[in-house]
Amino acid sequence: MENSLKLTSIPKDLLVKLLRSSGSRDYTMEILEDDIARGAPINDDGTINLFDYGAWLFAKGYNNG
Repeated sequence: MENSLKLTSIPKDLLVKLLRSSGSRDYTMEILEDDIARGAPINDDGTINLFDYGAWLFAKGYNNG
């Protein structure tokens, strides 16, 4: 299971790729980096916890509704 994806520790480039392939076609590394600069949570090792990031986006009003 060494190659399994951990949703609590996703490398930034893989997160961008996953989000683009799952419907966020305009999502870019620049958007992610801007979000991080605005306070989006990031793990100590530079990876992203998908749950924390999603909650941060929701709290900021990026929930499209």
